Amino acid sequence: MRQIIAMGGGGFSMEAENLLLDQYILAQAKKELPKICFVPTASGDQDNYVKRFYLAFNSLPCKATHLSLFEPNFEDLEAYVLEQDIIYVGGGNTRNLLTLWKEWGLDHLLKKAYQSEIILAGLSAGSICWFEEGLTDPLNAPLYKMDCLGFLKGSNCPHYNGESKRKPAYHDLISKGEMQAVYAAEDGVALHFIDDSYYTAVSSRRNAKAYFVTNKSGAAVETEVNTTYLGAD
Repeated sequence: MRQIIAMGGGGFSMEAENLLLDQYILAQAKKELPKICFVPTASGDQDNYVKRFYLAFNSLPCKATHLSLFEPNFEDLEAYVLEQDIIYVGGGNTRNLLTLWKEWGLDHLLKKAYQSEIILAGLSAGSICWFEEGLTDPLNAPLYKMDCLGFLKGSNCPHYNGESKRKPAYHDLISKGEMQAVYAAEDGVALHFIDDSYYTAVSSRRNAKAYFVTNKSGAAVETEVNTTYLGAD
């Protein structure tokens, strides 16, 4: 089965002491030591980001590696991607991520990986990218709509409660009919899709929520999605 796990925020990037979402992602591979590859393109392959990935995932049952497009660390990009069990995409600038992926042909390879049932996951930009469309996140500038990879239908809004510009911008575009329905995830929530369809939502924070936002009679309307807390009750 094809799987995409789109996080609103959280995981090792935001919660070094709370790896519940990262553990959930690894568990979906159904392997004792799944191969997981971190793709930090959206952050410009920031060294500190990569180091934090290894610090977190070297403590978990997996074989961790990363993919750099700024300082290529592979000989055959296609072989490198397709030997993984999980591709985990980091946050940063979504437009830069998509531009570089298209330049390298990584967008097509990720589609091939998805069709080969390699799990795709990520947060923020690494969550937005899998959908048909999303909003860019330029520094100190208004958000605006952009086309994404289209592996999943509709749009995705990460950091739904964590970044003040996102929720109003999505609601405005949806109410005007300029953007499709959106899956919105607060920080600490992961939306899990199986075979192109929504499956479930899980969280690393007890009260974190997810929503499906649609246009009803010219207004953006939120429907809360049932979210399962991964921690101990």
